[in-house]
Amino acid sequence: MSSRERILGRVRRALADVPQGEPSYDQAVPRDYLREHGDRSVAETVDLLAENLADYRAVVHRCTAEDLAATIAGMLAARGAKTVLVPRGLDLEWLEATDAELVPDRAESTARELDQVDSVVTACAVAVAETGTIVLDGGPDQGRRRITLVPDHHICVVRVPDQVVSSVPQALERLDPARPLTWISGPSATSDIELDRVEGVHGPRTLEVVLVGDQASADVTS
Repeated sequence: MSSRERILGRVRRALADVPQGEPSYDQAVPRDYLREHGDRSVAETVDLLAENLADYRAVVHRCTAEDLAATIAGMLAARGAKTVLVPRGLDLEWLEATDAELVPDRAESTARELDQVDSVVTACAVAVAETGTIVLDGGPDQGRRRITLVPDHHICVVRVPDQVVSSVPQALERLDPARPLTWISGPSATSDIELDRVEGVHGPRTLEVVLVGDQASADVTS
C-alpha cells in the first residue's frame, strides 16, 4: 500500500460516521467573530498601520504620488544601493529618479545572484493595520517570492487608502488563496533560546515601507 492510499484510507475512516448532507466545515463553523477591533476612520487606520509597522522595526515613509520617485531615490541613496532588483510589472516611473542600476527579475536568477543585489523595490497586494502586516501575492509588480526574501533591503510601496484594511479577515477577502502569499510583519528576525535577536536570517534585514497617499514626504515614522 502506498503512502497516498494509506492517508486516503484514514480520511475515509474518519468520515465514515458523518451523516449524508451535513454542511461542509466552512459552513458548519460560525464566523461571527469581530471583523475589526474598534471604530476607526480611514486616516486613523492608516496611522495604525504606520505605528505597527514601525513597532516591528520597519522604517515607514509617507509621500504623495508625485514625490514617490524622489522618495525611493533618496532611500536607495541613503542605503548606498548601487543595484536594485525590479519585478517585471513594476511601474518604472517609481525608479526614474534613482542612479542605481536596475536589475530585472529573471526566472533563471540564482539565489547567489539575488544575494549580490543591494535592494529590491516592490508593490504589495494589501496591508493590514491591526497587525502591521504587508501581504505580497506574487503579482507582476511584486514578483516571485524569492526576490523579496534574498536581498538584504526591501522597499515596499503601499497605496493608501486603497490597499489598507483594518484586519486580517478583511485582508483575506481580497486575497486569492491559490496564489503564493507572503505575509511580512517587519524585517526578518528570530531569537535563540537566550532571546538574542538576530535579523536577516529568513529574509531582508531592512524593510522600508512607503505609504503613498495625500500626506507629504516630510512626515516620516521610523
